[in-house]
Amino acid sequence: MGGKTFRSSRRQLFAYLKRAFWVLVAWVFISIVMFFYEYSILASNRVLTSEYDFLSNFIAVLIISCSAGIIGGLLTIHLMERALRKFSFLQAFLIILVIYTITAFLVSAAGTIYLQGQNMDLPYFDEDVMEETFFFFSSWMFIKNYLIWLFIVLTTLVVLMVNDRFGPGVFKDYLLGKYFRPKQERRIFMFADIRNATGIAEQLGERQYFNLLKDFFRDIAPAVMHTYGEVYQYVGDEVVLSWKMKRGLKNANALRCFYLMQELINNKASRYQERYGLVPEFKVGYHCGNVVSGELGQIKREIAFSGDVLNTAARIQSQCNVFEVDILASKDFTELLMQLPNGIRSKPLGAHPLKGKSEDLELVTFTEQ
Repeated sequence: MGGKTFRSSRRQLFAYLKRAFWVLVAWVFISIVMFFYEYSILASNRVLTSEYDFLSNFIAVLIISCSAGIIGGLLTIHLMERALRKFSFLQAFLIILVIYTITAFLVSAAGTIYLQGQNMDLPYFDEDVMEETFFFFSSWMFIKNYLIWLFIVLTTLVVLMVNDRFGPGVFKDYLLGKYFRPKQERRIFMFADIRNATGIAEQLGERQYFNLLKDFFRDIAPAVMHTYGEVYQYVGDEVVLSWKMKRGLKNANALRCFYLMQELINNKASRYQERYGLVPEFKVGYHCGNVVSGELGQIKREIAFSGDVLNTAARIQSQCNVFEVDILASKDFTELLMQLPNGIRSKPLGAHPLKGKSEDLELVTFTEQ
């Protein structure tokens, strides 16, 4: 493709730090709101004494919330998510409880040591300061904060996992109610399918083949994230990606996704050879146009897209074998691209009949210069 080589780890690190940042911001905001709420209750009941130091208490809250946000966002939430995905619910809950309890004691100790040191005008690690700090851990205030923040941490985990379930960008729209009623929108779709999937499944066996699919879908994920795509569906050995029109066309994101996926798999070729004795190859088909989006289902709800665009994109992808290429797109999609990625040029293939289509469709492939 030319230009800078795509670094998946850089994009993954950015996504990881972005999520950690928003956990930090959310937890600090919640802490400040709780502080002012409790302060207003105490002030309205006139139980605050002249010894109460507002600034010291506020700084202590910031120390605790920032420490919790940094540790929680960067490490704790990550470990808890891994436990939820790897262990049974009861085991995961116990692991989460242990991790959270250790973190709660550490960050509470930092804030309490600072506050007691300020109130007693003594060095932070003075014996009297440490004694007051240990006393704080047996107080009702600590137990109350422990339970409140346990609820906040569990809620954060649920939100993050639901966001993973819907995919980046979709969860926010779902919360805003954009999918409660069907609506029409213009989107780009890419159907990506592993070549010779049946033969590979027979060669590897069901369990190893499933592991291959897990590795493949995990390894191409940074390309999807990097190009602002959304995973619509996993169907066996096929993944359906979607872009909002503006995002997909900007910098040819939708088209670049295919080449970044290829690069990511090629970079892991030796690992695939070692584990499975082969490197998966895949083919893709692109099309764009109007679809109707909305929430479907009663027993199991999901966001669904409906329209001829999806059927056409699937038919286009199936023609890759006919033309012996890895990528095919409709002329409609290609003409909307303002520019192609560096080192990529389009190659028109003419109009061809597609199964289920009454009119021939002009197809285009892409080649590297």
